[in-house]
Amino acid sequence: MADNKGFTPDGLESLSSAPPAENPPPYTNAMNDFNSKANLTEKELSLTDDPYHPFEHRDPNGASAGGALAHLLKSSLGTGILAMPMAFHNAGLAFGMAMTLIVGFLCTHCVHILVKTSHDICRDAKVSALGFAETAQKVFEYGPKGMRPYSNFAKQFVDIGLMATYYAAACVYIVFIATSFHDVINYDLKINWDVRIYIALTVIPCLLIGQIRDLKWLVPFSMMANIFIVVTFAITLYYMFDEPLVYSDKPLIAKAAHIPLFFATVIFAMEGIGVVMPVENSMRKPQQFLGCPGVLNIAMVTVVSLYAIIGFFGYVRFGDQVRGSITLNLPEGAWLGDTAKLLMAVAILFTFGLQFYVPNEILWRKINHKFSPEKHNITQILLRSGIILLSGGVAAAIPNLEPFISLVGAVFFSLLGIFVPSFVETVYLWPDRLGVCKWKLVKNIFLGVFSILALVAGAVASINEIIEMYSGDD
Repeated sequence: MADNKGFTPDGLESLSSAPPAENPPPYTNAMNDFNSKANLTEKELSLTDDPYHPFEHRDPNGASAGGALAHLLKSSLGTGILAMPMAFHNAGLAFGMAMTLIVGFLCTHCVHILVKTSHDICRDAKVSALGFAETAQKVFEYGPKGMRPYSNFAKQFVDIGLMATYYAAACVYIVFIATSFHDVINYDLKINWDVRIYIALTVIPCLLIGQIRDLKWLVPFSMMANIFIVVTFAITLYYMFDEPLVYSDKPLIAKAAHIPLFFATVIFAMEGIGVVMPVENSMRKPQQFLGCPGVLNIAMVTVVSLYAIIGFFGYVRFGDQVRGSITLNLPEGAWLGDTAKLLMAVAILFTFGLQFYVPNEILWRKINHKFSPEKHNITQILLRSGIILLSGGVAAAIPNLEPFISLVGAVFFSLLGIFVPSFVETVYLWPDRLGVCKWKLVKNIFLGVFSILALVAGAVASINEIIEMYSGDD
């Protein structure tokens, strides 16, 4: 769930600021509470007051369960799913299929525990809804006494992580768009322009789309992007099955050195941790988000199934020639293949504004007080332009889609998508609500270790590939 086309205005607003509390929590400064025995006692007593039901205070005109499901599905079907055949190339058919299902389960579980913890802390803090960063902050504020001074750090860590994740994903978007146009135009016009030229050209429309600050103006772009993506998937599936599939020359398990790249790519593809809380917060009946079947479970079963199918058969079809996006493997010069490549490139370009909106809202919320109101407009223009130009520079420095996706997935999505939810749940449940024999603590330690291993191994493997790419150029 690495892409964010499913955002809606009401959902995104919840990411940038938590809804006001109907009954404010009994304190506002975690450090003061830590130093004040009286305040700590008051806080602890507040948790035993009459129960607060946050769901009763949600917007009655919010999104339905069906709408929330549509948002999650739309946000999942983009560059991530197109990279799955490359993930299977790095894992092998049998290992790739098994691990895709397992990683899908782990990612779903991490989203589940984050939302469940958010619901619980909303009840304790007496607020109707909280975003990702605000959930982490409140968990630390109401958590063990030794953790309370770090509540603001927890919020800042998640905010900075979200910004870094979305900005890094924006770089991947630029590389994908440029590579798609590079392949089509260079082949059809018989020219040999370097992909970096296309990256520079791609930055120009990104500069324009990135200046849109009102989400309602981004909705038409998102709608057109969704149509283009559906058409692209249909064409891609046609090419995947237009010839007999050969399984015998594909390994069941790939070389061990490539396995970290598989995990990094799959985590990049599946993790939509930045999307989940805005979508959940926008629901008028958030109790329908979790549970069985529930919005989350339906969305993730659908997503994991599609990812496994596209990854498996895409690798079987194109083998060792598979690229960072399966659309780049479609026949060159064929009008249908070129159409799919260009439609997907335009679709990703149209969703760049939404991708760019989230981190800029977080960043602007943190720094806008440093500028006088009359300079806010020009400051935003310069800030957004500077970040897009910097993103283009990073994309030009690493114009190879495959290791770039793995690097972003390893570093950012493993931390935010797996480590943070498991750690936040542990803090909230500490010390006496961790289950029989503290099985939840053991489970979360496993998740934390897995995320760190995925981060380190995936980052090292991706960086090595980037170094080899430059060595090859030399």
